[in-house]
Amino acid sequence: MPTTPVLVFNCGSSSVKYQVIDVDSEAVWATGLVERVGEPQGGLTHRTGERTETVEAPIPDHATALELVVQAFRDWGPDLGQVVAVGHRAVHGGERFRAPTIIDQSVIDGLTELIGLAPLHNPPNIIGIQAARRALPQVPHVAVFDTAFFATLPPEAHTYAIDRQLALAHGIRKYGFHGTSHAYVSGKVAQVLGRDLGDFDQIVCHLGNGASISAVQGGVAVETSMGLTPLPGLVMGTRSGDIDPGVFAYLARVAGLDSGQVDELLNKSSGMAGLTGGLSDFRDIRARIDQGDPDAQLAFDVYIHRLVAYIGSYLALLGGVDALSFTAGVGENDSFVRQAVCDRLAPLGFVLDPQANAVRSGQPRVISASQSPVTILVVPTNEELALARDTVAAIGIRS
Repeated sequence: MPTTPVLVFNCGSSSVKYQVIDVDSEAVWATGLVERVGEPQGGLTHRTGERTETVEAPIPDHATALELVVQAFRDWGPDLGQVVAVGHRAVHGGERFRAPTIIDQSVIDGLTELIGLAPLHNPPNIIGIQAARRALPQVPHVAVFDTAFFATLPPEAHTYAIDRQLALAHGIRKYGFHGTSHAYVSGKVAQVLGRDLGDFDQIVCHLGNGASISAVQGGVAVETSMGLTPLPGLVMGTRSGDIDPGVFAYLARVAGLDSGQVDELLNKSSGMAGLTGGLSDFRDIRARIDQGDPDAQLAFDVYIHRLVAYIGSYLALLGGVDALSFTAGVGENDSFVRQAVCDRLAPLGFVLDPQANAVRSGQPRVISASQSPVTILVVPTNEELALARDTVAAIGIRS
């Protein structure tokens, strides 16, 4: 059987996640995580099959992290000489990058120019790319953009109603995020249902610590909840989601907060954590609800209210929907969230099968009742596999 192994990287501000995936068989040859980059003591965990190796060492920067990763492969395998390409998750491609792109200096320059749109995400992406290219210069490197799947949004969906010239000058528009996940899940839904992706409409709910929702018409994204940044839309673990933009000016007047402090508040101290006094894990929130905690119950109700409102609006935009899918940590694992959403939507044709909803299998599955007009699914996302597939496509390999 042919093999097309790809090394994929996801560089965060203080971590590096990586996998080697054979695109042909979808087998994971190795997976790993470097944590606490930039802190006095960091660590690496490297897994191959049932074997797990760990390293504890100072990791001052991403270049050191990538050197540690390469050394881990030398020590414990597999041989990186087999890898045909390296794929890099890139969070923000702006309007310039609308598809997976082979990386050269012009791409790095473009990502640098876009730092203003993604100040927390693009810098570690760039550093990771540069370090990986130095460590593995013999193979092509490809940037796969979170925003690319949403490059198809029509103008009425991606345009903000602000001064047009100001928006054009500074690239202010809706870009959307989690695109790799939404693309993978929407394609997997078609596969599970045995349908042509271009022949039906669906709504995808990516519900993790970060959360977003998309409307996909015939395989093409036409709307999504995140915008210029990953802040707007659904209520998230620590992000507020949609909020009156006047809050910025109001908090400046009444609380003396500057824009940076408000931005920090809305991104890191809001959402479920803000409503519950620090809880963002739905298992903890569910336990508090069971104990009768009114704040936890309100947080859950706010979360469901926002999600139901978005699904309803996308149902209207699409003029009807064939499938609704749940993915990511909360979407895949929290049956209470799925039940609460579908109970609210039942009059619109979303009828859940409670027994199917209660099953946890780790596999894509239908959880709607047989008589439900809308098919409801749980579909585990696999952003790494999607990234690897996009990488081999970009370099012209057919898997």
